[in-house]
Amino acid sequence: MTTLPNFQTSIIILEAGRPEVLQPAQVPLPKPGAYQVLIRIAAAGINRHDCLQRAAGIHHDGNPVPGLEASGVVVAVGPKVKDVQVGARVMALLQGGGYAEYAVADEALTMPVPDGLNMTEAAAVPEALFTAWWNFFFLMRVQRGEFSLMHGGTSGVGHLALQAMSALGYRILATCGSADKLAAAKGFGALDAFNYNDVDLAEKVTAATGGQGISALLDVSAGAHLDADLEMMAPDGRISHLSGGGGAALGVPMKKLMAKRISITGSLLRPLALDRKTQVADMIRRDVWPLLGNRVRPTLAAILPLSEAAQAHRTMEQGRHIGKIVLTVDT
Repeated sequence: MTTLPNFQTSIIILEAGRPEVLQPAQVPLPKPGAYQVLIRIAAAGINRHDCLQRAAGIHHDGNPVPGLEASGVVVAVGPKVKDVQVGARVMALLQGGGYAEYAVADEALTMPVPDGLNMTEAAAVPEALFTAWWNFFFLMRVQRGEFSLMHGGTSGVGHLALQAMSALGYRILATCGSADKLAAAKGFGALDAFNYNDVDLAEKVTAATGGQGISALLDVSAGAHLDADLEMMAPDGRISHLSGGGGAALGVPMKKLMAKRISITGSLLRPLALDRKTQVADMIRRDVWPLLGNRVRPTLAAILPLSEAAQAHRTMEQGRHIGKIVLTVDT
């Protein structure tokens, strides 16, 4: 039986600020709840949310350790855990705590690492897939035969959404900000890709759909392209936002909205109730998990040790990477 330490090395948010406020610290080892597992972390994914949390100095639920996804080996389970065993290689969506040697995860949000992925790749998967699936299939209810569009097609969320949705037969397009990213987005499965700074963006996207328009649009830009978005939307189209723009207001031309009956929504994954996340997890297990490691594989833009979390955030905020940034953990 493995003897677990009482304390662990983690990266904590000391205060609101730039990446250097991320510092190593010894914190108590978390204990799994009744329906939770304790994971010895092999790798943890970096997400834009982590950077926003750090900049704001937010400690969710009193936890100063950021990190919303990780892979590793289960070393302990709660008394009511049924289907995950000690020793299992898993990847999991977390409520925080991923920048550490150990973290707890809900059993319902924990999945086995597919044979076709290594542990570092597996850490890059959960947050992106949960975000994409919740927004496209639960909030926007995308249907086969409709056209979808992902702003930021080479982002952590975008590049996996393009792969998974195109592999499952959904018609999805993308926008990006450079020629190399446009080529990458097409390689990930986008039917076509467009520069989001193009003054003719709406016209070109609409033409690519044969005039049908976009029915489900996932926006990571906080509405930076809203005028073009409304122009390219199909009647009864849906737009979902992932970025709150720092609390900025979204100015919507009402006549355009009403003329096409466009619905605009948005979401934060972290505060989503566990039962809803469980529904998303069940759909991912059914539809996407069998594709992981063959038709769907994360691109790793940078792999850094846990001690270089601050540099990982700098790389994320520069915005030049394609795919995911991952921290590796030695325990």
